[in-house]
Amino acid sequence: MYQLAGKRVYVAGHRGMVGSAIVRRLAQENCELLTSPREVDLREQAAVREWFAANRPDTVVVAAAKVGGILANDSYPAQFLYDNLMIEANVIDAAHRSGAQKLLFLGSSCIYPRMAPQPIPEEALLTGPLEPTNEWYAIAKIAGIKLCQAYRREYGCDFISAMPTNLYGPGDNFDLTSSHVLPALIRKAHEAKVAGAPSIEIWGSGTPRREFLHVDDLADGCIFLLKNYSGEEHINLGSGKDLPIIELAQLVCDVVGFEGQITKDTSKPDGTPRKLMSGDRIAKMGWAPRISLRAGIEDAYRAFLEQQA
Repeated sequence: MYQLAGKRVYVAGHRGMVGSAIVRRLAQENCELLTSPREVDLREQAAVREWFAANRPDTVVVAAAKVGGILANDSYPAQFLYDNLMIEANVIDAAHRSGAQKLLFLGSSCIYPRMAPQPIPEEALLTGPLEPTNEWYAIAKIAGIKLCQAYRREYGCDFISAMPTNLYGPGDNFDLTSSHVLPALIRKAHEAKVAGAPSIEIWGSGTPRREFLHVDDLADGCIFLLKNYSGEEHINLGSGKDLPIIELAQLVCDVVGFEGQITKDTSKPDGTPRKLMSGDRIAKMGWAPRISLRAGIEDAYRAFLEQQA
């Protein structure tokens, strides 16, 4: 078991939804939290190496990434591939060079093939074609997993990877041009309620099924893996339950209090038909999420209202 107490822990991406949740969870671990200032651009190798040499963290969590939904991934393929490759390569290499004892790299469920078996086991990686609408982000994240494996094999680094499912919660991005489906639905339903609009629109057919995990559950799972896991294989982190997008939209409308209709723009892409990950491996280790989807959406809606205020 790896002890976090007394360690210097660096969270790359501490201002984002995932990073800030991990920072909140680390407050329970009696460790020293390290964060890099905004002027340290993680895409720039020299700046990252200089910061690591000066601060020498014992433990590193790579939560920094350029993220977004289908529209953003499809619109900015070069940025999603280049920025994420640079961030992960620079941080992972600098962690090795500065003598970090442990590193956790966070990927995404989009690393798996578009038509992967359901629920998706970790072994499905690289067994088929990716979903075209987010392959740039997926390829970058796959490279990060492989980089951690390579540094483990060549240098003996205790670098591990976790693959979260679709995340949501406080600190989420509610911009309709770049957000993921759940925060976009929260904003659409709220604005329609306030405006007295008769309906809201969702992209696609509403039939694709998605799994969701509250970001505070993710943070708890990350701390669990840092303490209890040391292996080359990446580990799935999810809720183990999925639902169709249309049912998600209905649940969001119920939480927000919007009573209008839900219409479908079938000219827009659906994305991957289903993306439910197998959580068997981490469940056997003794970890499970605690926040229900409805309670999590209520929490995310409160956060949205606070952000608007």
